[in-house]
Parts: sequence; structure tokens; C-alpha cells
Amino acid sequence: MFTGIIEEVGTIRQIQRKPASAILHIQASLIPSDIKIGDSIAVNGICLTVTSFHRQGFTADVMHETLDRSSLARARPGSHVNLERAMAAGSRFGGHIVSGHVDGTGTIQTICRDDNAIWYTIRTSPSILRYVVEKGSIAIDGISLTVAKVDALSFSISAIPHTVAMTTLHQRQAGDLVNLETDIIGKYVERFVCPRSGQAALPGDPAKDLAPSPLYGAAVREDQKAGGRHNDDNQEERQGITLKFLSRHGF
Repeated sequence: MFTGIIEEVGTIRQIQRKPASAILHIQASLIPSDIKIGDSIAVNGICLTVTSFHRQGFTADVMHETLDRSSLARARPGSHVNLERAMAAGSRFGGHIVSGHVDGTGTIQTICRDDNAIWYTIRTSPSILRYVVEKGSIAIDGISLTVAKVDALSFSISAIPHTVAMTTLHQRQAGDLVNLETDIIGKYVERFVCPRSGQAALPGDPAKDLAPSPLYGAAVREDQKAGGRHNDDNQEERQGITLKFLSRHGF
């Protein structure tokens, strides 16, 4: 797990490309000082595993799925990448929960200055935007940022000068592709509360296709067997999870 607080900006020195995968050789100064083979490193927000390392950098394998989902397919020798080691148990939690499992990509539409802040507006797909919440958290190329605005086609963040200077944001231009990871909490809540009948909820599915979890139905039936109240309030609870339902079942 990561927090979205970038430790340093590294440089891709070499890319060994295979038919559907790659090996990255990344130059860094801080990160190699405290890593070992098998460690997880977030590279532009993508959780990769260290396969070898030396004093000036490390290597990591990139599989087909990762190339399909992220901007790494466009990476070139000389590209700069944000780097963060996995969070230590005793560390301060400076950003938000970042898994390093990128949901997809977005394209920077505009970049504009607002006094000491810089606004980035990013266009992305509806399947990602459904989890983007104003004043919520999002990871952009692994950077923990706060959503300032969101609409049907895009969202915007406002970054302070320190964040821009210490990450790859200062190199970004309109048209650039960035990796996006939405807040993991929202995705898990949806998965457990509102899966589709017989399968998991799929990103982009309309809400009308979602049905209450089978676990919820089982709980209601158990409540009825135990002699639960059968009145208007109970009828209302069977239509969905309410505060009364959660309280009755120990939440």
C-alpha cells in the first residue's frame, strides 16, 4: 500500500520490450538506498516489483495488463516517473490509501495558474468518473491530490507549487496521458453493497442494473425467522440498507 506522497522523481534509462510486456530500468538516488528484491515500488502510481537493484537504480517487470491499463505503454528512455516505496507500518499517513492498481488513464485538457496554485483539468471515461467525488481523493500518476471540481466529462485538481515542483506535474502539458486511481473505499463499498445479480458490479454499469447484495437478502430472511417486527418500518428496510437495518445487525 502507498500514500501518494512522492519520494523522488526517477528516470527511465532503458526499456526492454517484449511482444506484450517490458522490463524497465529506472535510475533513482533515494529509492535504492532502502529496497530489496521483491519490494513494491509505485512508478507513476503503478505498483511494480523490484527484480534487481544497484546504487543508481532498479529494474521491474511490466506485464501486458499493466501496459494496457496505464501510460507506461507510451514511456520512452529519458521519461521521468514519480517514485514511492510501499508504506511502512510506523509511517505517517500523509496522503490517502493508494493501492498502486491503476483504474485507467486520463488526458490533461487544460493547465492554468490561479495565484500560487495550478489547476489541471483531466478528461477521462465515465467508468472512472463515477468514483470521482468533489473534495475526495484521487491519485494522478501516483500523486495524492484532492478533487476540486467534477462534471460529466472531466474533473479538476488544484496543486500547490511544492507538489508541482517535487513531482512530474511541472513537466506535464495539455494532451499528456496520466494514470488515474480512484479512491479504493468507494469501489469496495459498491462491490459489497450493490453487486449485480450473480456477478460483481462492473465499472460503468448504470445504477438501475444494480441489485441489493444476496447477503443482505439472507440477513433479512434470518431476521424474519427470528421474529423480527413486521411493520411499515421493516417493509421499508427490505427495500435497501438503512440506519435501522445496520443498527439491528450490529453495525
